[in-house]
Amino acid sequence: MTTRLLIVGPQGSGKGTQGQRVAEAYGVPVVSTGDIFRANIKGGTELGLKVKAIADAGNLVPDDVTGEIVSDRLSQSDAIERGFLLDGYPRNAAQVAYLDDFLASHSAALDAVILLDVPRAESVARITGRAEIEGRSDDTEDAVAHRLDIYESETAPIAETYAQRGVLDRIDGVGTLEQVTERIFAALDARSLIR
Repeated sequence: MTTRLLIVGPQGSGKGTQGQRVAEAYGVPVVSTGDIFRANIKGGTELGLKVKAIADAGNLVPDDVTGEIVSDRLSQSDAIERGFLLDGYPRNAAQVAYLDDFLASHSAALDAVILLDVPRAESVARITGRAEIEGRSDDTEDAVAHRLDIYESETAPIAETYAQRGVLDRIDGVGTLEQVTERIFAALDARSLIR
């Protein structure tokens, strides 16, 4: 059985951590655009150099580049056979349309979209704490504020699209790691998705 999931929320909402937990429980790979981009940056690839310059300026990678990377990853055998958990994509209406087209071409659809609700002040506090621990060059105060502004104007509205389709689960992202995970599992269990 395949399980196709998407996790969204503002930067600092815990998407990466919760996404890993959910993906492990359902036996699906995490497809994280951020991880793919960071691996390329670390490896010094051509894509990595381009992405680093964009991220350091606080901007997001263009839709066409991101779409190609995601569709390539979702075409690999593990994602086709078992499903996936998308983290960081789609982040705007154009990317939703791109993903819809890709899934339709494979006679597939998302089973659930997990939206982690976290207040902006909480996101900022989490990100600045992460920047100190991990030393991430893309987590400056100005870059964080810019990315949150982009999230609020471009990504937050896609939640309504998925809500209208009946696949959105809005999860309170404030609490302990375990509390948030249990809220996610309860919502997915209510959809009869089998772990």
